[in-house]
Amino acid sequence: MQNIKNIIFDYGNVIFLIDFLKTQNSFTELGIQNVETFFAHTGHNPLFDQFEQGDITAAEFRDGIRKITGQPELSDEQIDTAWTSLLIGVPPINHELLLKAKSQYRTFLLSNINEIHLDFIQNYLKQEFNIDSNDQFFEKVYYSHLVRIRKPNREIFELVLKENDLKIEETLFIDDSPQHLKTAQALGLHTHLITKEESLEKFLYRSGLLKK
Repeated sequence: MQNIKNIIFDYGNVIFLIDFLKTQNSFTELGIQNVETFFAHTGHNPLFDQFEQGDITAAEFRDGIRKITGQPELSDEQIDTAWTSLLIGVPPINHELLLKAKSQYRTFLLSNINEIHLDFIQNYLKQEFNIDSNDQFFEKVYYSHLVRIRKPNREIFELVLKENDLKIEETLFIDDSPQHLKTAQALGLHTHLITKEESLEKFLYRSGLLKK
């Protein structure tokens, strides 16, 4: 990590804690069958990829859920509540870590996300931390549904590298999804997989990227 000058952070389960099981349970309650193949960390129905890439609107996503469940009577609120139930929150230490990292490195956020989740998160940040967005923690933020590309497509990594003139050999990418890291590694980026056993705080200090 001695040559690292730039850090690209994923958001879910790196900075903001999420629980896929909560949404799986919520979708099951809405009537979705075989939820493990419908929505999971490692793979899911194409509807979610389309939403994360900004190929469909929030209204079209909700209509897709109604069609899949066979329940046209489901309200927007019911669907949004189920869909956002996986969003747990940010350990306050993570915001401190990001500001500390930003003071020493060029830092960026690269997240597969969608309109409904981003609205929820921005409201959460305002209520819990009195901040309007994640912008203050990074030099630049990249959300998949706004740039119209999602991980693990190599184009989204190339976009971040090119727009910010980042040298690959000086750049670290941190994510909790092995399939995303695989693309980053193929491009030559340094990578690190965050797991349930290792928090962002533990990694940043253990690796020597930050010092107490």
